[in-house]
Amino acid sequence: MSLSDTQLERYARHIVLKEIGGPGQQKLLNARVLVVGAGGLGAPCLMYLAAAGIGTLGIVDHDSVSLSNLQRQIIHDTESIGKPKVESAAASLARVNPDVKIEMHRTRLTAENALDLVSRYDIVADGCDNFPTRFLVNDACHFAKVPLVSGAVGQFEGQVATFKSYLRDADGVPFPDYRDLVGEAPPPGSIPACEEAGVLGALTGVIGSLMALEVIKEIAGAGTSLAGKLLIYDALDTRFRTIRLRHDPKNPLSGDEPAIRDLSAHV
Repeated sequence: MSLSDTQLERYARHIVLKEIGGPGQQKLLNARVLVVGAGGLGAPCLMYLAAAGIGTLGIVDHDSVSLSNLQRQIIHDTESIGKPKVESAAASLARVNPDVKIEMHRTRLTAENALDLVSRYDIVADGCDNFPTRFLVNDACHFAKVPLVSGAVGQFEGQVATFKSYLRDADGVPFPDYRDLVGEAPPPGSIPACEEAGVLGALTGVIGSLMALEVIKEIAGAGTSLAGKLLIYDALDTRFRTIRLRHDPKNPLSGDEPAIRDLSAHV
């Protein structure tokens, strides 16, 4: 299907890029992307994905907008306080690009619904703020064979990785997943939450935008995938570094003798 005159104008700056072009833009328009969390990371990620012309954006978030969110969650505004985040986000995205279809999932991801939700989409961007959900999303993407772009932030540092553990690299070794990066969730309370430790608002914009960029690259087939690597940004030092992740043969999800064969461990 050819692009309309309006689409040719809207996405002109993509189309002139040889790495994207008309075919790549068509892939974006046909893509279905699920974003987990409409908070600090999900907000800029969603905004840039909508602007890029992703055909369908799914949003998973059970929370409502609060005043303290507005320091970093740029998809919401003062008038959105008290509204469900999925509804506030959908309204903002419709203003950015009314052609994008928005699917709202005002729910918590659970062992019962995660695989079904993830399986409906071509790629997942996870910007959640807790370890149990990160492990759940990772495992669901592994079983559904859906690429996962994962982001996280601390006070002044953020990271982005792409996980495709259902595939193997050139040496026949499975690509790493989140369990290769974080072996197991730390004990509750051992790592301060955002409301306790704080976070630089603009940092979430940097990491959320990088997440959107990696999603776009995966869909369009542009550049080099971040799979197998972890990108770390230190905001205070203004420094990026990339480290290589290694697959652990003892990984309980994707190792030689996997112990996790479904999502029942997350019940």
